[in-house]
Amino acid sequence: MSWHRLALFLVLTLPSAARADLVYVLNSGEASISVLDAATRTERNRIPVLREPHHLVVTPDGSQLLVADSGGNEVFFLDPATGQVLRRAAISNPYHLEFSPDGRFLVIASLRRGQVDVLDARTLELVHRFRPGDKPSHIAFSPDSRMVYVTIQGDGKVAAFDLEGMAQSWAVDVGPEPAGIIWHRGRLLIGIMGSTHFVALDPVSQAVAPAFTLGRGAHTIYPAPDGRALYATSRVDSRIAEIDPETLAVRRWWAIPGGPDCLTFDTQGRVWMTLRWSGRIAILDPVADRWETARVGRSPHGIFYKALGQGADFALAMPGATSGTRPLTAPMPGRPAVVPPPPPGLVPGSIPVAPPLLPASLRRAP
Repeated sequence: MSWHRLALFLVLTLPSAARADLVYVLNSGEASISVLDAATRTERNRIPVLREPHHLVVTPDGSQLLVADSGGNEVFFLDPATGQVLRRAAISNPYHLEFSPDGRFLVIASLRRGQVDVLDARTLELVHRFRPGDKPSHIAFSPDSRMVYVTIQGDGKVAAFDLEGMAQSWAVDVGPEPAGIIWHRGRLLIGIMGSTHFVALDPVSQAVAPAFTLGRGAHTIYPAPDGRALYATSRVDSRIAEIDPETLAVRRWWAIPGGPDCLTFDTQGRVWMTLRWSGRIAILDPVADRWETARVGRSPHGIFYKALGQGADFALAMPGATSGTRPLTAPMPGRPAVVPPPPPGLVPGSIPVAPPLLPASLRRAP
């Protein structure tokens, strides 16, 4: 048998789990990464890290998954198709991290050390360090890669940095404990974790306006890959909401106990989320209007869905990629929408049963 025939035979006869879509979950409370089989929701592997992983990002070409261990001062580089640890790099307190849309820079927010580091994405050499205030938290870019915006959680501000001149351009008050931030159609949308709402910030005039209200611990927001919705989370009142991308109206929300936090999407349009306070993830099917959970490690935070056979993050090839922390300059053509419209009888804006409230003491965890 030739090598090519043998390779084909092995691929076709491998167990389905070995060729499954994978889901990566960062267990910040027990220094590990859970690698799940997406079809069975079961853990295939658990990767030990050093102390406290929180966020992760895929490289622009989709070949590597970067996991930031903020407590261990390291970034782990994984093969997203297999979960193999390819290498590790010593980086100062990496909390949140994102690549610029043009792929030149890797920007890292250091929550505990009050710094925002701009690294050369290829060499990981430090290009510039900003010290904008107390608790730099989450990162977003302008589509042209000129500007990066960071929520300064301890000061209640958003700061803007010019990546061409390597200078801070401005900082503006947005509300107590700002957290998640995305660029969305010319505006910045920010979760105000110390309150119940999200705000919209005009990056030109720096005008701040209320966007929508969701619940206590309003945390972060993500665009659906097909651009038909935004999904936002409230960690304390334990809600996830579907937001109209045009009007920013709350179409509907779900009460999912456990503190919904970070999100990722599969190719069927389901929303996968970490439940920060319950050691679980939840998988929401917004079309069928139902959800289920699966056990992972303690205090799960970042999450990433890797679809089988896709070299790059499939979400980056969808119209919705014009929103998000790392937006494209223009939508990439040739991808069909993956989320069908809501089923008949579902009224936009309908509200499910009121969710249970979690202790207010959980509100300020990063």
